[in-house]
Amino acid sequence: GIIGSHLGADGDLDNVLIIPAGGSRKPSTYETVDERGHFLKMKGQEVFKFAVKSMPLAVEKVLENTGMNINDLKLIVPHQANMRIINSAAKRLGFPVEKFVINLDRYGNTSAASVGLALGEALEKGMIKKGDNIALVGFGAGLTYASCIMKWVY
Repeated sequence: GIIGSHLGADGDLDNVLIIPAGGSRKPSTYETVDERGHFLKMKGQEVFKFAVKSMPLAVEKVLENTGMNINDLKLIVPHQANMRIINSAAKRLGFPVEKFVINLDRYGNTSAASVGLALGEALEKGMIKKGDNIALVGFGAGLTYASCIMKWVY
């Protein structure tokens, strides 16, 4: 079950990870297709800086909200965007990168699906047992970030 969660956003960075067309503000037309407005646009350096800061912050905040500490966690299942981001989060949190579930090397960045895919893979590999506390953490467009801690009950 879910023990606690934390959600955050930095609306000042709303323009660094976007799909400029196709929504209600700029509906699909031949012109938006020709302009390639339906493809993801990202300012990579800014997204990287945000992720390096927000992923560990999200884990720290959910730990604080639940009265837990990093040593109470068995695993962290992060958004699989970039190995440098994951390594940076591990270092900042003082949590071994070996306790991060990582499948980035096999699937690449699968965007919003990455946390769920990594969690499923950890279960298949027997990395999660009944009673384990697991942190899930991710970030995305907006720029937003979120985390939760769950106790595995099966």
